[in-house]
Amino acid sequence: MSRPTGRVLTLLELLQSGGTRTMAELADRLGVDGRTVRRYVDQLIDLGIPIEAVRGRYGGYRLGRGYRLPPLMLNDDEALAVLLGLIAGRRTGLATAAGTASETAAAKIRRVLPERLTRGLDTVLESLAFTKPSGEPVTPDAETLLTIADAVRHHRPVSIRYTDRDGRRSDRTLHPYGIVNHSGRWYVTGADPSIGENRTFRLDRVTDARTLPGSFEVPAGPDPAQRVLSGFATASYRYEVTLRIHGTVEQIRARLPASLASVAEIAATTGQAVVAETSPTAGQDPAAERWLRVELRAERLDWLPALLAALDRPFVIERPGELRDLVVALADRLASHARRT
Repeated sequence: MSRPTGRVLTLLELLQSGGTRTMAELADRLGVDGRTVRRYVDQLIDLGIPIEAVRGRYGGYRLGRGYRLPPLMLNDDEALAVLLGLIAGRRTGLATAAGTASETAAAKIRRVLPERLTRGLDTVLESLAFTKPSGEPVTPDAETLLTIADAVRHHRPVSIRYTDRDGRRSDRTLHPYGIVNHSGRWYVTGADPSIGENRTFRLDRVTDARTLPGSFEVPAGPDPAQRVLSGFATASYRYEVTLRIHGTVEQIRARLPASLASVAEIAATTGQAVVAETSPTAGQDPAAERWLRVELRAERLDWLPALLAALDRPFVIERPGELRDLVVALADRLASHARRT
């Protein structure tokens, strides 16, 4: 394949990934100047592929609306795998904001399946059950998802328009590190260069995403999933709870996952805490029971006494005092019930 032809195909691949591509970005990605990019666009148009020019500050090129992929041929096993994937994705939150897209795609594939495969699929679905996610699945816009995913892959900054939980809207620049699906919701985590801090945003609250010129380096550290979970554990809530629990990290994590709480070693000499999962005390057996500091944040405290009881490990409540009163009240109720005959 000649080099110019390869670049034309690369241009088509970039446009097919969704969103508007600026002239500067395309020239940078293809390693050519703006005039050459326009020539490549003309070649795609000559091949019957609709390319639209977008004017404005973030203008550039995008694939024309209504463009359809050529026919796709699947064998029996592939068609069944795609159908099961569509159904599982819809029920677990791995879907996009085009609410009926997975349903209509599944219906189209089912219409062309042989009857024996359709019967087999129905048999599987009748015997298949899904556990309910912790929250109602909330899906992002497909174009937003594709734009940010491409920016993650190529380390490109993005401009997003975001609406927070209080309904406040803002325009932000983000260096996206990764996309995470957690409990039926999609998140993007990365650095906000304007404040020099890492941030996590829900993708369903992003109403617009555009790739910006330039690139960034992803720093060493936790992977995107760990960043999102630790962000949940340290988010701002009404109560800040600090406990000392005697046990192993695994015993504590069985009831308090990383999305709820942080677990740290307590240094005997200084009283300072270090992250238990990654920095055990020298010579300390990770499976050995010892006192660990657990910190979490919550809007309400009423669910914590029962959780501590289920944990069944010695604990000390450092703060808040209200939690100590709730635990004592629960213990009194349990003792009262146990004495009944």
